Amino acid sequence: MNTYLKHLNWRYATKQFDPNKKISDADLNILKEAIQLSASSYGLQPYKVLIIEDKDTREKLKAASWNQSQITDASHMMVLANMTDADDSLVDDYINNVSETRGLPLDQLEGYSQMMKSNVIALPNEAKNAWTAKQAYIALGNVLSAAASLEIDACPMEGFDNAAYNTILGLDKENLNAAVVITLGYRASEDETQHYKKVRKPENELFSTI
Repeated sequence: MNTYLKHLNWRYATKQFDPNKKISDADLNILKEAIQLSASSYGLQPYKVLIIEDKDTREKLKAASWNQSQITDASHMMVLANMTDADDSLVDDYINNVSETRGLPLDQLEGYSQMMKSNVIALPNEAKNAWTAKQAYIALGNVLSAAASLEIDACPMEGFDNAAYNTILGLDKENLNAAVVITLGYRASEDETQHYKKVRKPENELFSTI
């Protein structure tokens, strides 16, 4: 079997982590780079990734996550927070980065800048916030695959009080919103779900060729 597919078959949404096993700094840096390299619409990456290490903060977040043990037992916890009400500065910062990285004068990028602003920044807030959240989920998919390739267990989590997270982490003051959480580490031997057969739609139901 292809190694990539083997790793995807190996992974599952880990329900119980071994709190004594920690991800190495080297592997954490690979996971961070995988997020950094994630695709996003126009390359804008309209989100921020918070790595929650503080134990007291994680205890508070656990209470806001219906006391799910992954929040405190996993080696690492990340909160992917999408931008709310993104404005022209999102595009301007990106354009400046493009100019510096590729050695292009800003005036050559003006048309591209205006196109992004008219297609994205001009959207109604509800649609724009839904778009930024979708970009965060692309990054989530990338880090899930990267973790599996390192045989690091992970659990993507939507089961949390969004407003409480925003308050605890001060996200609402930064025009950010907790979109999704991922806990990372190593499965506990007693986690029975690791032995469950993976259930997915069969190929003939999932794919259509037109």
